[in-house]
Amino acid sequence: MPQLGLLHRRAWTYLLGQLLRPPSAVCIGEFHYHSQVAEAVLTSQLKPHQEKSNFIIKTPKGTRDLSPQQMVVREKILSMVVSCFKRHGAKGLDTPAFELKEVLTEKYGEDSRLIYDLKDQGGELLSLRYDLTVPFARYLAMNKVKKMKRYHVGKVWRRESPTIVQGRYREFCQCDFDIAGQFDPMIPDAECLKIMCEILSGLQLGDFVIKVSDRRILDGMFAVCGVPESKYHAVCSSIDKLDKMSWKNVRHEMVEKQGLAPEVADRIGDYVQCHGGMSLVEQMFQDPKLSQNKQALEGLGDLKLLFEYLTLFGIAEKISFDLSLARGLDYYTGVIYEAVLLQTPAPADEEPLHVGSVAAGGRYDGLVGMFDPKGHKVPCVGLSIGVERIFSIVEQRMKTSGEKIRTTETQVFVATPQKNFLQERLRLIAELWDAGIKAELLYKNNPKLLTQLQYCEDTGIPLVVIIGEQELKDGVIKLRSVASREEVAIKREHLVTEIQKRLSES
Repeated sequence: MPQLGLLHRRAWTYLLGQLLRPPSAVCIGEFHYHSQVAEAVLTSQLKPHQEKSNFIIKTPKGTRDLSPQQMVVREKILSMVVSCFKRHGAKGLDTPAFELKEVLTEKYGEDSRLIYDLKDQGGELLSLRYDLTVPFARYLAMNKVKKMKRYHVGKVWRRESPTIVQGRYREFCQCDFDIAGQFDPMIPDAECLKIMCEILSGLQLGDFVIKVSDRRILDGMFAVCGVPESKYHAVCSSIDKLDKMSWKNVRHEMVEKQGLAPEVADRIGDYVQCHGGMSLVEQMFQDPKLSQNKQALEGLGDLKLLFEYLTLFGIAEKISFDLSLARGLDYYTGVIYEAVLLQTPAPADEEPLHVGSVAAGGRYDGLVGMFDPKGHKVPCVGLSIGVERIFSIVEQRMKTSGEKIRTTETQVFVATPQKNFLQERLRLIAELWDAGIKAELLYKNNPKLLTQLQYCEDTGIPLVVIIGEQELKDGVIKLRSVASREEVAIKREHLVTEIQKRLSES
């Protein structure tokens, strides 16, 4: 028996004695009482040990809380992104945070190992969604939707090593825009790139470039370079690392880890180090090897048409045909693209913020067919905005500038200089709320006027309405501008109209 105190041992001895007595002699009431005593004894003995555990209150690795100040910044970013999506005719859509595991498996190539699996709770094997694209394809197939332009803002989860300073988390928000349906070539694709440019320009993140390529050109390039078809995906994943690794290191990975012949890797290197505009597309048409590959020619033809549309949209100078762009996800079938911020000098006392790509997407014509029992395909193209990375940039910029952020949108504060005016304040604030005015008051019976005015200055509330004995007697309300500290008396019945007028002018 554990080392219990004298009282504890007596309780247990008594309880055991009662259990060993014949049933007829056991008093059920007594037994129940002493059972409770014994339970209390055990609880009291265990508590000190529980309290000594090294439990640390923290968020899980790769996640974070967002403060009210951060939420204001995030909501502004999301509002701007969503308004752009709506301007282009997209409808809102939402899907569950988790899907059947089989819905997500074999859709992401090597990245499938990053999917979060959930413990079976009710007969179904489930996983947290990895992105918003596969659930969208499942939705289209399940509901037999053949044409749709949609946007979706939601959280996704990836079990990777987080890099917080780069805005990389295990739980993060994505903003997706997709066009599903059979249309003439490259028109929807061009619109997706136009949307990407509008958003990145509107957020004023600095100069950027959108890299564009095509999975068919990549596959054609692998074929003419002598890459075995079984190694296409692995080589593609290696090339996708060129934005983080040098060509020397990528070449080493392809030769040493994936078993490519050195001369094959060198041929790939000749291609993936090329980037340019329409002129490079034309140059690849003349390439003696690439021009003999049917897949590559199809991709180059679509890219040529795409650049024509991008010129009409006025954004061709922001687009770079880059043969190193691979986009490791398995479901891409055609045009792929990725937006990268060009490095801007950081302040002298700060490290530059390296965030990588801030938006990406491409064409995935075969994904919906993977969910359709008859394999019916719905061509799709889309883009995803990396909110967390953009947020990291905006947050750092605001920190550097020392910009103050209002965490509420309160427009009017209801105050009093006198005691016992709570009922009048409540009556007045209800009138403001009913008129759609954002208003606050202090939750005190008799607050000091200075405290109330200081609260308005601290939180940036622009107007204060003041009611006291004299105002009540004269049938007026004082309206005070917090910034100028000027006060005017307004008739009670005209107060709402006057406030609305001032707010519309500000």
